[in-house]
Amino acid sequence: MKELTGTFGNLYEPVKALIILRKTEEQHPSDYYIESYDMDDKGCPINGHPLSVRESNSLAKALQSGEKKAQGFLTPKGLMPANVLHLNSGAEGYVVWYTPPQPVKLLFTENLGIPPGMAHIPALVWKAGKGCLQVFAVTVSKFKETTPLYYAPFFNLYKDGRVCMGNVRIRIPDDCGLEQFMKLWQAYFFNSYFSHLIGGHEPVKGNIVQLWQQLTATAEPFPTEVLNPTPYQLKNLIR
Repeated sequence: MKELTGTFGNLYEPVKALIILRKTEEQHPSDYYIESYDMDDKGCPINGHPLSVRESNSLAKALQSGEKKAQGFLTPKGLMPANVLHLNSGAEGYVVWYTPPQPVKLLFTENLGIPPGMAHIPALVWKAGKGCLQVFAVTVSKFKETTPLYYAPFFNLYKDGRVCMGNVRIRIPDDCGLEQFMKLWQAYFFNSYFSHLIGGHEPVKGNIVQLWQQLTATAEPFPTEVLNPTPYQLKNLIR
């Protein structure tokens, strides 16, 4: 996580407020006046004055910079990564991607009685936008729209695959590239503590606590036969 903190974006504080005024006379419907305010250390507007040429130029540069950042959001560095299944790079952009079965370090709260440690997990399909993550399990490595999705065998998930991130603070930069975006979401997911099942949701057949107690104590592959099917197919994530 120390290596990732520098990529989480920056906090912003208010430094300027603008009020746009328009004449009410019918003969001047497009006559505008812009008043600029500085901000004090409590974030309150002070020192109202007409917007200066210097301030206008600074604002124009900031808007251009913001536009360039937005254009970089979800842009791949080169060729599209092979594990990306679907990319929507619009204003409400999201990505659907795949990760193969692999060993991962998992964290659990003490009350579950599962020691944190390395364990094998199944193949996963992820869907993430800037502020929301869904995770499902799959039993194949080649995909089509009708590929069935299984519940991801983890705690802290809703029945629709959404992840409850608890008090994890999500920071996705406005100019976050595609590869960094996927890396950040996976880091958020696996570096948070699994703590509870939500609303009686049972993602696996049998006792999920005993399952992870066994898998963290051994190097066994994840037993995909314990996965419970969802009513969803891959096409439900891309439409």
